[in-house]
Amino acid sequence: MYFYLLNISEYINLLLILPYNMKRIFTLLLILVPLIINCQDLDYAKQIINVLASEAYCGRGYVDKGDIKASEFIASELQKLSVVPLNGKSYFQEFDISVNTFPGRVSVKINDLQLKTADDFLIESSSPPAKGRYGIMALKRSQLSSEEKVVTVIKEAGERYILIDNRNRNTENQESAKKTDNYINYLKYSPQVHIKGVIILTEDKLTWEPATNMTPRPVIIINKDIELNGSDIIEINVESRYIPSYKTRNVAGIIRGSEQPDSFIVVTAHYDHLGKLGKDVYFPGANDNASGVAMILTLADYYNDHKPRYSMVFIALAAEELGILGAKAFVNDPLIELKNIKFLINFDLAGTGDEGIKVVNGSVYKDKFELLTMINQEKSLVPKIEKRGEACNSDHCMFYQKGVPCFYIYTLGGSKAYHDIYDTPDALSLAAFSNYTTLITDFFSML
Repeated sequence: MYFYLLNISEYINLLLILPYNMKRIFTLLLILVPLIINCQDLDYAKQIINVLASEAYCGRGYVDKGDIKASEFIASELQKLSVVPLNGKSYFQEFDISVNTFPGRVSVKINDLQLKTADDFLIESSSPPAKGRYGIMALKRSQLSSEEKVVTVIKEAGERYILIDNRNRNTENQESAKKTDNYINYLKYSPQVHIKGVIILTEDKLTWEPATNMTPRPVIIINKDIELNGSDIIEINVESRYIPSYKTRNVAGIIRGSEQPDSFIVVTAHYDHLGKLGKDVYFPGANDNASGVAMILTLADYYNDHKPRYSMVFIALAAEELGILGAKAFVNDPLIELKNIKFLINFDLAGTGDEGIKVVNGSVYKDKFELLTMINQEKSLVPKIEKRGEACNSDHCMFYQKGVPCFYIYTLGGSKAYHDIYDTPDALSLAAFSNYTTLITDFFSML
């Protein structure tokens, strides 16, 4: 997609020599062409998000090789956009992870109530396989407020599941709540405890996190009201599989700069998400982070048509959800000199923007933040730009710890879906996407 846009002086000179009707047509084209470009960018971004968040990519996790399928798709897009492999041979940088997965059946029933996976309940991602029919010992948090009470509960529970009503936690004072939480974690994770499992009743939104380990017993989180009668039964059938060594991979490419090819501007976005919870349930991850991948591919499309002064590096990182492992693998075995990175921007949660954007490290790199805000003030591209300090909450962190100057930017407003089954493409407004892209390309042009 390439259009030559005139600057103001060229436009005025051309208007002086054109007939009246031609002037009107030319002025209309001057208005419409940028709109056409933006529409094309947005259509491309939507296409990328729809593909990566589709069921075919299995939540971009480690069941049915969702991560590998996603990485192959991203590499194919980079190739189409004339982005060459960063290491000269392959787009892929492989590394090993450990991960607990749920490739088979995931079913929980309380008494006669069949619970809906990821809607009524989640099973903690470090849980082991579990199958059977067991009694339930129902407790209030006040029954776990001291070591003596916890010991008594363990003795009485025997071969049952312990159910803890966590719905009144916010009414406790902070110190008491923290103490009880520690006892609950002991029940959940200690290998010295011999109860069958733990059930937590909550009012909180169900959100899931993947795990790199397997813990001793299943932990089930339920946010649906359930009837308890004193002789309660749980029927559970959960198939989990721990993989101690799984090979995943980053995807990286480069467009060489025309003036300073050995200096780099880097854009990153993690492409992995939560994967699948059983055969039938997957987490789409449209905003987190198919949208970020759409941003770096849209930028690749732009720089394919607009030769950059500095080399542009595009990195789709794996295993962010497991602990920023893809970024860690990259900085520990970098494919470029980290000291030659002029600036890096990490895109995560790029799919809304109704209320603007927030810039992590904005208070660290003040001159760069001021440049970003100046561009936005002049062009009114996004509703607002908020500043934030350091935060090790996405892939930028590993680069920052190695001394690479960087921002992590995420969009504000719109969909609240996060780490759940509702983070779908149709939930995203993409309200600021096209202007957000313009803001970034203008920013890079002034570095």
